[in-house]
Amino acid sequence: MQGKSKGPSGSSTARGAAMRGARDKAVRVRSKSGRSLSSMLWLNRQLNDPYVAEAKRQGYRSRAAYKLIELDDRFHVLKRGAAVIDLGAAPGGWTQVAVARAKSDDGGPGRVVGIDLLPMDPIPGAVLLQGDFLAEDAPRRLTEALGRPADVVLTDMAPSATGHAQTDHLRIMNLLEAAVEFAAEVLAPGGAFVGKVLQGGAEASLLARLKRDFTQVRHAKPPASRKDSAELYLVATGFRKR
Repeated sequence: MQGKSKGPSGSSTARGAAMRGARDKAVRVRSKSGRSLSSMLWLNRQLNDPYVAEAKRQGYRSRAAYKLIELDDRFHVLKRGAAVIDLGAAPGGWTQVAVARAKSDDGGPGRVVGIDLLPMDPIPGAVLLQGDFLAEDAPRRLTEALGRPADVVLTDMAPSATGHAQTDHLRIMNLLEAAVEFAAEVLAPGGAFVGKVLQGGAEASLLARLKRDFTQVRHAKPPASRKDSAELYLVATGFRKR
């Protein structure tokens, strides 16, 4: 990544070496009164996750930033000067990556707008809105903030897990379908959409719609996505504006 926005330096090979080195320095979490087993397991995973350590070192707000970095290294959707909308942007890791790659900071040619129900601390080079992207006026608000139709719509949103696999799959698919509907309203011809799904990929009806509206639709699991996670990412490019 280039520019003044914080981001990983060096090649993906160097980043991989840094991740492997971090794994070799495992930290063991000691049991503490009042701490549940689940919280201990979560804390142990966080402390020994090389992406968490690297995100902290590079100034990213979440380890999820590396998922987008790895997806973009492969699919090249975040081009210099792109107009980008990040749905469910909090805490802001994906927005930071979009700013750096689209060059929307320091008067650069890109534009990045993020929206979330939660308030967010400012990110230089991005316009951050608090609200629901499902609201009727959300497409208008976001395109007005962007100043032009979007080239890319991103979403790493996922509803809170219930622990019931089928229920969780349905909930995340409903959210993804809403994001696809939103993208169809705001994307410019040739635009791209990146969103999260669970293993099994997009449902047949949604996949059929995406293949109708985009020239290419692919599923990918970036290395930064934990191996025990059921998440996949859907990358659709070449939007056909109707």
